[in-house]
Amino acid sequence: MEAHHGARVAQALAVRLQAAIERKGWSVAELSRTSGVARFTISKALNGEAWPDLLTIANLERALETDLWPGREV
Repeated sequence: MEAHHGARVAQALAVRLQAAIERKGWSVAELSRTSGVARFTISKALNGEAWPDLLTIANLERALETDLWPGREV
């Protein structure tokens, strides 16, 4: 059975977020300090347990200097 589109988007965002954190060499705590996004929120997004809102995604993208939203390819 094919995964729900929303689930695929959340998974792709989590993968992009993890990769961006690793490229920066940051911890979740460092990203939290830099972005102003709570560590709990970042951890929930990384684990696919919560959908970050648009402002949260924008703050993470700005801090990480990369696009996180997967777009239409998922």
